Amino acid sequence: MKTSTAVIAGLAAILVIAFAIFFIDIDQTEEGALPDVDVSVEGGNLPKFDAETGSVNVTEEEVDVEVPDVEITTEEKTLTVPGVEVTPPSND
Repeated sequence: MKTSTAVIAGLAAILVIAFAIFFIDIDQTEEGALPDVDVSVEGGNLPKFDAETGSVNVTEEEVDVEVPDVEITTEEKTLTVPGVEVTPPSND
């Protein structure tokens, strides 16, 4: 069940990305310009910090834990999934 949900979510994400990339065609119709601005600034000063950190030690040890023995059977089924056809706009 989790695998099919992941596959469907992946397909949905691909469709959304394809829709976002190919479905909208934006053309610039007028040139833009930034405003003319005179800027006069002096250099600033970043604060200084002293930092002390602790230490981390990573170790290994062997422990006995109970692990369940699970048998999984799978079967192949034919499912009907939705299809989407995306037509990008024509380049005029």
